[in-house]
Amino acid sequence: MAELLFKEESFKIIGVCMEIHKSLGMGLKEINYKDAMEIDFIEQDINYNREKKFMVKYKDKVLRNPYIADFVAYDSIVIEVKSTSAIIDSHLAQALSYLAVSGMKLALVINFGERSLTWKRIVL
Repeated sequence: MAELLFKEESFKIIGVCMEIHKSLGMGLKEINYKDAMEIDFIEQDINYNREKKFMVKYKDKVLRNPYIADFVAYDSIVIEVKSTSAIIDSHLAQALSYLAVSGMKLALVINFGERSLTWKRIVL
């Protein structure tokens, strides 16, 4: 059986998100959960960048508008935060696009909008 990519790091991130969901519950705006994540990332000493910009190229030219990920943790994991009724295919496609433009291998789509925290690991 293959080992999970960035297993310990992703478990730590999911643990932070579970604690946030337990405290705040479901139904707030994404920005509220992102603010809480930032507080906990600092407290848990998780290396992160919020609203990390990635340049997008087309025909060897950099497009004017970057692609902006909610978070990048440990310089290796793209995190996309949602507060919706379910994680859907377009959320997963968005995460794949982040991986494509960033060159990273792992994205986490984390949804605070359901009764229990849900998440998906996307590996490129």
